Amino acid sequence: MTPLHPYILSLAAGLAIGVIYGLISVRSPAPPIIALLGLLGMLAGEAGVQWLKGHANVVQSALHAKTFAHPVRDGSAGTRGVSETGHRRG
Repeated sequence: MTPLHPYILSLAAGLAIGVIYGLISVRSPAPPIIALLGLLGMLAGEAGVQWLKGHANVVQSALHAKTFAHPVRDGSAGTRGVSETGHRRG
């Protein structure tokens, strides 16, 4: 059984029930599309956080690129007190 097998079965069952509801003209008890989109957003957000937790180095490098520390170049006055690694000298 592949990891996607339960999802495919669930989708197929939902489609089959939807066809039956359509044939006998019964309104589905499912929530409106706006609620389903909200659930999709929640799942995407959760998956994004899990991905970021597994790729901490990507997050750290992105955050490091956004720091205000500038590397010291030939002792110019604009970078006083900051080393090449972005840490304060002291």
